[in-house]
Amino acid sequence: QVQLEESGGGLVQAGGSLRLSCAAPGIIFRRNVMGWYRQATGKQRELVASMTGDGTTNYADSVKGRFTISRDNTKNTVYLQMNSLKPEDTAVYYCNAQRAAIGINAWGKGTLVTVSS
Repeated sequence: QVQLEESGGGLVQAGGSLRLSCAAPGIIFRRNVMGWYRQATGKQRELVASMTGDGTTNYADSVKGRFTISRDNTKNTVYLQMNSLKPEDTAVYYCNAQRAAIGINAWGKGTLVTVSS
């Protein structure tokens, strides 16, 4: 069973920055697509950013130019650097690991990010 461990959420003022981390021990990390999703109150979970093992990235339009996803395959860890945060970025952020070939689609428990105006 894949376990993902997020950290780094918290309260920040608008315009500030946070960095989320997600450790994924026990998987062949580089073979998984790692992603960050978020779910605001009353809304559906949405993709924020993802990165393949070879470094190809994908971002939601709402975060392009502000958020950066990165991964350290030697530490089995994926990061989400969030800059210029806005109140509308407030949500629970979830780490995700996918490897379709063997049916992996794992989620972390989530970490709350609150951006005050």
